[in-house]
Amino acid sequence: MSTRSRTLSTRTARAAALLVAGGLLFTAPATAGAFDLSSIDTGSLGGSLDLGSSNPVLAPTPKLASVSNFRDVAGNDGGGYATADGKHLKRGVVYRANALTKTSDADKQTLTTLGLADVYDLRGANEISNPFIGGQDKLPDGVAYKNIPVEFADLIQLAQTIQSPEQARQFMMDANRSFVTDAARRAGFAQVLSDIAAGDGAQLFHCTSGKDRTGWTTMLLHSIAGVPAATTMSDYLLSNTYLQATNEQTLAQITAALGPQVATNLTPTLGVDATYLEAGLAQITADYGSVSNYLTQGLGLSQDTIAALKAKLVA
Repeated sequence: MSTRSRTLSTRTARAAALLVAGGLLFTAPATAGAFDLSSIDTGSLGGSLDLGSSNPVLAPTPKLASVSNFRDVAGNDGGGYATADGKHLKRGVVYRANALTKTSDADKQTLTTLGLADVYDLRGANEISNPFIGGQDKLPDGVAYKNIPVEFADLIQLAQTIQSPEQARQFMMDANRSFVTDAARRAGFAQVLSDIAAGDGAQLFHCTSGKDRTGWTTMLLHSIAGVPAATTMSDYLLSNTYLQATNEQTLAQITAALGPQVATNLTPTLGVDATYLEAGLAQITADYGSVSNYLTQGLGLSQDTIAALKAKLVA
């Protein structure tokens, strides 16, 4: 291989790695029908919605400087997100995040004070070993780590595949559909939900950016708890806020490596959009009729596991 070829190969690999940081993690399956959530409020809630909860009010969830998309599944302050039947989620029980590969000593100490007991890593083996953006989680002493991989496509091929913003958006919608259609991915989600149900102490799950696989897992937990769709969607879209600075850096690096048009093409993959989650929900409707059926028939969760999750999540 010539020097020029090796240089191009390295640049392509580095750019492909940046796509992982932005959340391009899946091959694309067939499409599904529409699912209309256009009427819901998808504005940012700031991770908080307290509508008269009788929960003990915890201090606001701390921001972690080294883990930008770290937050509480129940909302970051107040009494926890409200459920449709007037109850509230318990804060300080289940957390979500992006990868904990650069966790600072100060943030490790913060996680310790939150009582973090278990971490579930949804990244695949190749993702973890990627020399540019991979790495092992850096966790506080005593925190149990478990890898529950939800695999993704070859990164270099993926970097060469996305040719327009429209194609990137389609890719992201298809990725969410694959959470329903792909048996291996369903098994991964089933495992993390089962482990959260059985875990003691505070639990945390994450992927690389904490927005796609992590966002899907959060949606399922919210559904089990009875959180309204509008609240779940607003919480899902908060990743755009938490990842803004990181994504700006990523786009600058992609621009420098592969040019501004490539950065433009890939921009939709770095964040989340309502249409991405809606596509997965539409696939649930098409294949299983409801999220409840998806949980029991698609993921194979028992009623006992679902009840345990609801008891853990809802005050």
